[in-house]
Amino acid sequence: MYEPVLVLNANFEPINICTTRRAVGLLLAGKAGMVVNGRGYIHTIRELIPRPSVIRLELQIHRPRAHVKLTRREVFRRDNYTCQYCGRHDGGLTVDHVIPRHLGGEHIWTNVVAACPHCNHRKGGRKTDEAHMNLLRLPKEPPANAMYIYGRHLTSNNEWEQFISGW
Repeated sequence: MYEPVLVLNANFEPINICTTRRAVGLLLAGKAGMVVNGRGYIHTIRELIPRPSVIRLELQIHRPRAHVKLTRREVFRRDNYTCQYCGRHDGGLTVDHVIPRHLGGEHIWTNVVAACPHCNHRKGGRKTDEAHMNLLRLPKEPPANAMYIYGRHLTSNNEWEQFISGW
């Protein structure tokens, strides 16, 4: 009952991911319709309820475009879990400010990168040119499109691809 379900707006734009339990509640209340039933059925005493994989809201929800929040996890995801100074691909990453905060650097997408502890310590509180270190890729804000936001769920939910790739 806690498997992810893709929620589409009335115009088939992906807007959220909810649990199967929440999706079945929306279906039974008449607030959503099922688009894809990729997981079989829920057996109750009286009936079989299809277990949804993708649902579509009956009414259009107007909401502003999503932005990717600046968190450690999203910085690592944007940088593909790779140190942006040496290219190491291990699990013990830290977040480094390209221009250190004490030198006026801000905590924004274009100033933070993933770095291994060794490179972060080597750079210290200096700028990259002062530490004689170069970035593999210049940092930028990740796109807030549906593929970036919901794409990590595609490995276990292949039927979502047709709804995510178009946005």
